[in-house]
Amino acid sequence: MRIEEKMKDLGVPLHELPKLPESFRRVFPFVRVSGNRAWVSGHGATNPDGTMYPKLGKVGTDLTKEEAYEAARLTGLAIIASLKEELGDLDRVKRWVRVFGMVNVAPGFKDMPSVINGFSDLIIKIWGEEAGRHARSAVGMAELPFGIPVEIEAEVELTN
Repeated sequence: MRIEEKMKDLGVPLHELPKLPESFRRVFPFVRVSGNRAWVSGHGATNPDGTMYPKLGKVGTDLTKEEAYEAARLTGLAIIASLKEELGDLDRVKRWVRVFGMVNVAPGFKDMPSVINGFSDLIIKIWGEEAGRHARSAVGMAELPFGIPVEIEAEVELTN
């Protein structure tokens, strides 16, 4: 089944491209393709229209772990939108190779893996176990751009 059809069947909306704050000067691509790999720049959570997810701040004080899990899931949808824009067809993603998840944490919050599971669960649900499972890091950060709670970057293998 084609990925976009599967997303529709699962009730997972394809988001519009991320819309960044006007003050942000982007000098890099959201996705860089080289050979049979695509590297995805760090993304934050977006709403379906591409606007920034409104819940900002540190996980453990400003957001609960559950809210941050949702932010990680929405970050996955932002990344999928960028892949769709660059690749034209999400079926070109053969498998997810590596994910680096960063969580904006309050002192003492240590459950970053549970937060980034919001992303991983989404990708595995859409691409399946074989293509969706990925190597992963989930780390805590003192700050993230614009006060976002989660930032994720990824690497995917492409079909020829």
